[in-house]
Amino acid sequence: MSALTDFLSEARNSAANLADFLSRGRALRLGVTGLSRAGKTVFITALAQHLTTLAHAAAEGRRNPLPVFRLAAEGRLVSGRLEPQPDDHIARFAIEDHVAALTGPDRHWPQSTRQISELRLRLDFVRRKGSGASPSSLVIDIVDYPGEWLLDLPLLEKSYVEWSRETFAASAAAARATLAAEWRGHAMGLAPSGPADETEARRTAELFTAYLKAARGEAYALATLPPGRFLMPGDLEGSPALTFAPLPLPEGYAIAPDTLAAMMERRYEAYKNHVVKPFFRDHFARLDRQIVLVDALSALNSGPAALRDLQHALDEVLAAFRVGRGNPLSRLFRPKIDKILIAATKADHLHHLSHDRLEAILRQLTARAVARSEFSGAAVDVIAMAAIRATREAAVRRGRETIDAIVGTPLAGERLDGDIFDGETEAAIFPGQLPANPREAFRGDALATPEGEADYRFLRFRPPAPTFGTDGKPLPAPHIRLDRAFQFLFGDRLS
Repeated sequence: MSALTDFLSEARNSAANLADFLSRGRALRLGVTGLSRAGKTVFITALAQHLTTLAHAAAEGRRNPLPVFRLAAEGRLVSGRLEPQPDDHIARFAIEDHVAALTGPDRHWPQSTRQISELRLRLDFVRRKGSGASPSSLVIDIVDYPGEWLLDLPLLEKSYVEWSRETFAASAAAARATLAAEWRGHAMGLAPSGPADETEARRTAELFTAYLKAARGEAYALATLPPGRFLMPGDLEGSPALTFAPLPLPEGYAIAPDTLAAMMERRYEAYKNHVVKPFFRDHFARLDRQIVLVDALSALNSGPAALRDLQHALDEVLAAFRVGRGNPLSRLFRPKIDKILIAATKADHLHHLSHDRLEAILRQLTARAVARSEFSGAAVDVIAMAAIRATREAAVRRGRETIDAIVGTPLAGERLDGDIFDGETEAAIFPGQLPANPREAFRGDALATPEGEADYRFLRFRPPAPTFGTDGKPLPAPHIRLDRAFQFLFGDRLS
């Protein structure tokens, strides 16, 4: 971005933050992101349910579901409630629809994040006695956005030629070559110095998008796939800003005017200017805290290539954050992300004996990025978590052996040992044990079943059967370490 654009963006953000502070008081702006299927919608829904029902649960004498969250453990929460989101031009996070999806007669996981949305919570609480036991409040603005869009931010520093070369090099790797074959073959037959041709540009973009979709599919679970809007186009579908693709250009290639390469370059720059920069300016640059949700189990299912690809994606994602220690003035005029929580989701798909190992694999995935963020002054934590726990644990006898298993209702169509589940029947599943040494996961020795196999695939489960309070409203579902996430993200502002 130019210096003038940077200055104007900072001025707009500072004005928005100051106006919000004057009207609402103490506030924290939390970004929630993660690549597809990482559980962003489920996390926000669980967060909102817990924080808006916690005080009522305590008043009714129900067990505290968040023992590690000190505000709850110390009984200092007076009330939690939803308020209108701060930006009228941004969609509201559809919390009511998502709760209905999770708790209705045909309970199912809600639709994944497709656009930016916001939700505002206000917590009224009592400060600790050391602070005078005074009443206070905190507004939490939750910003939900697709992680694929975050992968676009590094494009701001890359020319079209650089991006083309990097994308072609990545597509030649063993994990991608077959998926990219049709697009690469077509692109190799093009003449970048030939005349600009709209039909050719559209055809090449379609083949490139098909490659991205195939690589992101469940069977491969590859992560590093910018431009993100090619997978989630929204109202940009069919526009010139999405009708471009990489071309096979040699290093230092000089693009001549009125050529196919010039057309592609112009549209690439339009994508950066009209899609990526506004996202950074209007949303991303205003965050105080960030949680990054990671579906490491899908990558483990797909093998070492997917894990390495996820590692590269997380490195780029975390490099895009504007991190550092915050203070009252910086929070108002130039916010920095001072806390980052990286959470491996779907921990309920494993027995608790493997939770520490899942955390270790996530730490291995993010080691470089975490070190860089901590060096810049941000606090970083890594956890294994399930915002909604869809399984329970059980000991299952197999001959003379007792096996640690998980019990849940696999989604309709899930397969195991030749059996196809109907979405209604509970099953006891042995999920395997992750390796004690996380480096083994990157060598393909990710799992060990009782039979010694190393290629077990994690199953997907339906949401748990709901429970309801005395008022007839659904209660928050069980979780794994959601309270630890709350304490890290909000604890210092609620002391």
